[in-house]
Amino acid sequence: MAKEKRKKQPLKKKLLHKYRLVILNEDTFEERISFKLTRLNVFVLVTFSAIMLVVLTTFLIAFTSLREYIPGYSSTALKQQAIDLNEQIDSLSQVTRRDSIYLSSIRNVLTGEIKSESINKDSLFKSFETDLNATDLVPNKQDSLLREEVAQEDKYNLLETATTKVNFKLFPPVKGEITQKYNPKEKHFAVDVVVPKDTPVKATAAGMVIFSEWTAETGYVIIIEHPNDLISVYKHNASLTKQQGDLVRTGEVIATVGNTGELTTGPHLHFELWSEGYSIDPVSFIDFKL
Repeated sequence: MAKEKRKKQPLKKKLLHKYRLVILNEDTFEERISFKLTRLNVFVLVTFSAIMLVVLTTFLIAFTSLREYIPGYSSTALKQQAIDLNEQIDSLSQVTRRDSIYLSSIRNVLTGEIKSESINKDSLFKSFETDLNATDLVPNKQDSLLREEVAQEDKYNLLETATTKVNFKLFPPVKGEITQKYNPKEKHFAVDVVVPKDTPVKATAAGMVIFSEWTAETGYVIIIEHPNDLISVYKHNASLTKQQGDLVRTGEVIATVGNTGELTTGPHLHFELWSEGYSIDPVSFIDFKL
């Protein structure tokens, strides 16, 4: 015990032994500054300075823009730009998918693959955004009866009100005698214009071809999407001069009149107009008379 006590005392004395740090003028040896120090004070001061240096460095890296100059750290502006671009890409992807569904539905209806009286763009988009797994899709009997009653009362009023959304004149695709008029009650959403075979069919307005193919029921069909959510449809053609994706000008030849398809009785043009998913009477905007 006595030996351990004697060992501890010199260590304590060494730590608490006082020293003087003197700063002299090199030329005159005049004492300028002096400090009284102990080994313990120096150890505490060095430790505290190291801790403060670590804390200050961490603060500068974590809460200031200086970290952008350290290799391995990305810029805050770059991160924000990446987030914004990702949101834009997601939004464009959603719009593209929704428009694809809309155009596909129009193509199926106008080519006779799906029997429908109108296409509601808003309802298509709403169904696209709905989580079908979390929705009960089985209608009850009362709901079905009510839907049928409302549909019978209002469906033709909707078609009539859609005509007010188009307020400009269109170029006649052909000129001739109308043998069958627009009659939505009989599900004839077009006018049939009789003209000689191989008569040029012209675009009623400028736009882009979204469908140009053969169908069993209506033969060669071409569909053009125009500004203002307007779509024109030309059926029973003998041949087509434009392909899907082509841009056409007003009055440009897009097909020739024919007698193709199962649902035809002679050379004529079956012409339809659709505005925002609703059929409209072409005679309201086009003069087909010779």
